[in-house]
Amino acid sequence: MSGSPVVMRLLASAYNVAEKAGSIVRKVLHSGDLGIVEKTGANDLQTLADRLAQQSICASLSRRFPKVTIIGEEDLPSEETSEDLIEDGHSEDILQKTCPVEYSGLKEEELVVWVDPLDGTKEYTEASRRLPHPTGAQMPHKWSDPPPLYTTALRLLDHVTVLIGIAYGGKAIAGVINQPFYNYQLGAGAELGRTIWGMPGLGAFGFQLKEVENDRRIVVTTRSHSNKVVMDCVDAMEPHEVVRVGGAGNKIIQLVEGQVSAYVFASLGCKKWDTCAPEAILHAVGGKLTDMHGNGYRYDANVKRMNSTGVLATLRNHEFYLSRVPQSVRQALKAD
Repeated sequence: MSGSPVVMRLLASAYNVAEKAGSIVRKVLHSGDLGIVEKTGANDLQTLADRLAQQSICASLSRRFPKVTIIGEEDLPSEETSEDLIEDGHSEDILQKTCPVEYSGLKEEELVVWVDPLDGTKEYTEASRRLPHPTGAQMPHKWSDPPPLYTTALRLLDHVTVLIGIAYGGKAIAGVINQPFYNYQLGAGAELGRTIWGMPGLGAFGFQLKEVENDRRIVVTTRSHSNKVVMDCVDAMEPHEVVRVGGAGNKIIQLVEGQVSAYVFASLGCKKWDTCAPEAILHAVGGKLTDMHGNGYRYDANVKRMNSTGVLATLRNHEFYLSRVPQSVRQALKAD
């Protein structure tokens, strides 16, 4: 591992660290005790899974890459991280890839890592409340005809991801997304979770790239943070269908797997740790993520955390969707 470029070593470590965080997210849900606290309100929650997963990610990466700047969503007190939260493994598959030449000489101190330890916390907590008992998420095979509330709870777990993005020079250059509950539909014996990753110039892996068929405009937007401006922008796209789900990571996965054609969120709410990893993966397959003015976001360590001018992400035809953003929306989300 020592002979590989530092960015590839960091990415390879982030892959395993994300999988470790995903296992923590599952373990906390299965315990039935989420340790929920409100940060700014009922739609801005933090759970024990958020706290433990962030501790695990930040401590594991900083131990191996002490000069990398790591920025996590959760504002946690400084304390010693338990050894059982440390992940020191790495992905050999990633190390076997050839690093794009423009990144091969990067130094640790030039890299910034943006961490969302649990994207989709609202859906995670809702799913926990709806499960028939604390360990229900482990045993979907117990019901031949699952109760409706149970089925809904499991679908909400699709929204949950762990996000680790790597930036250089203000640009998202690599990303890892773990879906902790992927494969829950397969029931007994199924291995839960998957991890996808990508780097512009190298590609994206862990999923099958697809596009929406027949040029249908299927727009995905927020499930829990909507308002008039958000919906005015969605309606302006003249979509054939609107999908409302939680989690920025989940929305980008839907985009690259051909379930939707555009992610439209004309509001405050998304932050840099929500978009860094997904943006890198989207760019790796030829997609694009900008604000509602068509400007890219920067991921330098000193930038403000809020993506204050909205998010527009597409796999193809970005300029078409950008051209349909109403002037009233642009005015409501004035660029800084």
